[in-house]
Amino acid sequence: MIAEELLPWYDRHARELPWRLSPRQKRANPEILFADPYRVWLSEIMLQQTTVATVKGYYEKFLTSWPTVQDLAKEELDSVLSAWAGLGYYARARNLHKCAKVIAEELGGVFPDTEEALLKLPGVGPYTAAAIAAIAFGRSAVVVDGNVERVIARYYALEDPLPGVKSEMKKFAQKETPIDRAGDYAQAMMDLGATICTPRSPGCVICPIQVVCLARKSGIAEALPKKAPKKEKPTRRAYAYLLLSEKRGALLRRRPEKGLLGGMTEVPTGNWIEQGDAERNPEFEQLAQWAKLDGIVKHTFTHFHFEITVLTTKLSQDLDVVAEAVQGKWAHKSEFAGLALPTVMKKILRHADYM
Repeated sequence: MIAEELLPWYDRHARELPWRLSPRQKRANPEILFADPYRVWLSEIMLQQTTVATVKGYYEKFLTSWPTVQDLAKEELDSVLSAWAGLGYYARARNLHKCAKVIAEELGGVFPDTEEALLKLPGVGPYTAAAIAAIAFGRSAVVVDGNVERVIARYYALEDPLPGVKSEMKKFAQKETPIDRAGDYAQAMMDLGATICTPRSPGCVICPIQVVCLARKSGIAEALPKKAPKKEKPTRRAYAYLLLSEKRGALLRRRPEKGLLGGMTEVPTGNWIEQGDAERNPEFEQLAQWAKLDGIVKHTFTHFHFEITVLTTKLSQDLDVVAEAVQGKWAHKSEFAGLALPTVMKKILRHADYM
């Protein structure tokens, strides 16, 4: 089994990560068996679709602001979204806050310790439930992320492309998951995929499981896992309406709670059009005379590209009336750091030289 060779390697070479109880820490504190479930949960939610290097700073910021799940549950959603800004996939932040409330208010601050119970929490899917169960509670749960998929695909030389081969990968991953030290094994597989069994130029010569890796024996390790051709991303277009006041700053508003960038702060925009040119919004057009900035702002989301034409205007009167019409609030540059401004909105403000 993979664990027989991998766990001794992990004991020597495990990455030191702020949310992890490493083998070195366990040796120093043998009475502590598992990592804090709050820290594991917080890190796993942040690590979805995001690199370790990016997450570290956000994780430490969150832990400093909200050391316990009860602290996070008591916080206003706007503050959580503001702290999350720039990390992307903002539904994670909304579910994080919702989940904290469930744990603090309905479960007495205690995390469930089984996959089945964890799956009932907001924002917790099969991978996250398995990771928390294994790492925080020592359950023999099958943890399969992108790193684990790559290791399994190469170890068993699975040549069918993703995503179709995922179910087969899961069966082999289940076969390899040990009963004892399941959490360490899961983290060891992640470390192996992140540091040695990398997507390009894998370090097969120093891999602890190289002797029985079928892809290495066949010389096809770097070609696996294969992926089905990606569909070309569509492009959506929109106008952004940046209202400015010398006294009050920029007029911003909160996006609807549901949907893309839900609950985040935005420069007001018109409809996001996928076919054809962007459409100007009559409701905004009647508020002022607008000047179009040269160039466009480009941003890429998971499923589409986004191109924004920025219109600006300066107002000196009727500021409250306009704010009410737009359902927005005025904010000075000095206040931007405390707002939940996603990256695309920061790009719009920078394009207008207003950030």
